[in-house]
Amino acid sequence: MSNKNRFFNVKNFAAAIFTISLIAAAVPASAAEPVVPILQPASSDRIEGEYYVQSTVDNVTWGSLPNRDSKPIMSVPSGSTVTFDTVSHEGLLEDQGRDPEAYFGLHGVSSEQVLEDAKAIAASDIVHDFDADGPHVVTGPIVIEGAAPGDILKVEVLSLTPRVPYGVISNRHYKGALPEEFPENDGRKEGASAENPELYGNVSKFTPVEEINGKLYGVLPIEQGGHVRFPIEPFMGLMGVAPNTSEKVSSVPPIETGGNIDINELGIGSTLYLPIEVAGALFYTGDPHFAQGDGEVALTAMEASLRATFRLTVLKPGDPSIPRKGEFTQPFAETEDYWIPIGLDPDLDEAMKEAVREAISFLNEKLGMDRATAYAYMSAATDYEVSQVVDKTKGIHALIEKRHFIDNLKLSVSVNGSPLASEIANDEFYVPLRDIAETLGYEVKWDSIKQAAVVLKGESSVTIAILEPMYEIDGKLIYGSGSAVLKNGTTTMIPIKMIPDLLGAKVNWTTIENTLQANITDLSK
Repeated sequence: MSNKNRFFNVKNFAAAIFTISLIAAAVPASAAEPVVPILQPASSDRIEGEYYVQSTVDNVTWGSLPNRDSKPIMSVPSGSTVTFDTVSHEGLLEDQGRDPEAYFGLHGVSSEQVLEDAKAIAASDIVHDFDADGPHVVTGPIVIEGAAPGDILKVEVLSLTPRVPYGVISNRHYKGALPEEFPENDGRKEGASAENPELYGNVSKFTPVEEINGKLYGVLPIEQGGHVRFPIEPFMGLMGVAPNTSEKVSSVPPIETGGNIDINELGIGSTLYLPIEVAGALFYTGDPHFAQGDGEVALTAMEASLRATFRLTVLKPGDPSIPRKGEFTQPFAETEDYWIPIGLDPDLDEAMKEAVREAISFLNEKLGMDRATAYAYMSAATDYEVSQVVDKTKGIHALIEKRHFIDNLKLSVSVNGSPLASEIANDEFYVPLRDIAETLGYEVKWDSIKQAAVVLKGESSVTIAILEPMYEIDGKLIYGSGSAVLKNGTTTMIPIKMIPDLLGAKVNWTTIENTLQANITDLSK
């Protein structure tokens, strides 16, 4: 369907379901410099991977996942870093007019602040059935060289950069946690189509982004006055490898090889393990999110386009970093803080049972706990979260705290593959500041007046005081999630979790036997 053949009923559309009182300070289009730079395709800013994948019309599917017959768009060696420009489906869908320039224009977004790849996908001849297909724009697949059925793909999420300063949260009829109750209107009317999107009766909330003290927030109005802000915590809702089938695979339900997992812990610094069923793995991604509450109850998260960089590594059977020693048949994840066994099933009760079984098997096989002890431990000390209840297949995952096992764990740290000294103290993971900073190209000085280390590179300056939760970066104060300590009165040690904020490097975690391996990556090299 071409743009010239579309009729967009702007007056009725805006009046019916999309009128929003925007906060002037947060409206991106009116600002000379948007709070988030617009990352159009092929823009060189923040392309951090060795390989780069754009979401061109030829590189995406709309509403379905790759299968074993899908044609790959690229082949990369195992261990490569790959940057994907991902595109959110919101603003492109038929109930929004299948015209993102017109849709976002209703909310004050100028044409140049709408992504060109989003415009191209919406205007293309890609067949998308709003009722039968999934909503997601899926980018890929790519071949990981050497991957074979029975292997595991380790996906390390290195960076997630917003491409636009706005997102959308949607609730659609017959979907969400309250499918018969919301949206609270008369429902879909005959003739609903991209030409008459207001007849769908669906509700989408345009959500601008604003910056406060260096942090990004989504903003929604409170109709009685004022607004609510919530932090931007980006993650990819959809990461996976192709299933061993020739059938069309909907992008909506998560499956054994990944897909629409929608776990908000899988942000920057997370590691996801996926069972490979076909030669080359055929990795894909999509469904970028700026923020999501557990459950994702309305139907969508704050959907918005991201530039995502991953390291993709093939693990052969028997590799000690695979989370299970037994058969590995479904996704598993980890972060600095948690091991994350996952349960997936159309029945929420069965998804819970599967998550518990997976957690017991992990604790038994990987950490050597008796199964009865593991079951007792989880009942006392492990939280289970509902990732989402809106994608046909429900998701529940366990958050097993690594620090509960810290007396039985070792720590190993590497920077771009080279080992670095490290230490566990007071249930925290540390590295020497001078060693990590100089490895990353910084100069370190000591300010005896402030009793603080000063880290310098070019025009950048970071001040790190001992036992202080506040850090100064280029003259701005930020709160940290941990404090530097002084070892033996001479060596400044910083928490590994502060490295991304203070020094810009990325940190991902892999558990190898009983050793926590922190993989620090300097993407500037």
